[in-house]
Amino acid sequence: MPKTKMKTHRGAAKRFSRTGSGKIKFKHAHLRHCLEHKQKTTKKGLSKTGIMKEVDAKRVRRLLPND
Repeated sequence: MPKTKMKTHRGAAKRFSRTGSGKIKFKHAHLRHCLEHKQKTTKKGLSKTGIMKEVDAKRVRRLLPND
């Protein structure tokens, strides 16, 4: 056991959060500029939060020990 508490990675804490069941939520990219050239359905899909794949979520969970 470590003698000190595990610290949360602040960069990851700003980008990811957990759901009630423990999955990792994230916000999609490519929705900041050049929006007039993107389809409406593309923008609608990108605006929703995504659920991270389990393979990648393991790495993020190590960065967010207390969340």
